[in-house]
Amino acid sequence: MTNPVIAPPRPIPNAPYDRLKRFLDIAGAALLLLLTAPLMAAVALLVAVSLGRPVLFRQCRAGRYGAPFELAKFRTMHPPAPGRVGDGDRLTPVGRWLRATSLDELPTLWNVLRGEMSLVGPRPLLTEYLERYSPTQARRHEVRPGVTGLAQVRGRNSLSWEDKLDLDVRYVDSRSLRVDLSILGATVRTVLRREGITAEGNATAPEFLGTRARTAPAQRDRTPA
Repeated sequence: MTNPVIAPPRPIPNAPYDRLKRFLDIAGAALLLLLTAPLMAAVALLVAVSLGRPVLFRQCRAGRYGAPFELAKFRTMHPPAPGRVGDGDRLTPVGRWLRATSLDELPTLWNVLRGEMSLVGPRPLLTEYLERYSPTQARRHEVRPGVTGLAQVRGRNSLSWEDKLDLDVRYVDSRSLRVDLSILGATVRTVLRREGITAEGNATAPEFLGTRARTAPAQRDRTPA
């Protein structure tokens, strides 16, 4: 079944800021890619030694209006194998460290530069989730997904799916330069404190089954932060 693409339902609030935001994304991503190039080379070597090739994890995610794009991150897990299916079994010590420090996210700066993501916005989730959102939750796709976002600095994976999606929609309605700068500053503090990396009982976060569904304790992990 084809994943639904969310069409723009109406003129989007704060659209004038979005034009400035895109310019800032390009400038910010280009600068960060330049500054972190030696660090990314070191991380790539570390992943290659500990996990082998490929060093990048690629997955289809839902972007603005639900349009699919390929997200790139540094690999943190072994591939699925008999007896090693859940994220908790597949995560390596190096992978846990990369997630804790958010260094696995550095390649997503290329997604920002290509226009598929923004530095700040709702996190890009699996395309199969599109048909599971309520109409209000689906509004998170009115903007480009972000490397970091309001939900990430308010609890990240320690929050319930409902709370995270509510914060995503709140960001859509309140986004501004001041809000984005505040989130970027809070992101630095969150990463340094290593807060909200995992959901209770999960190595990352449980699969989103819809607001009326509840994930069983044994539900396998599907959505990295």
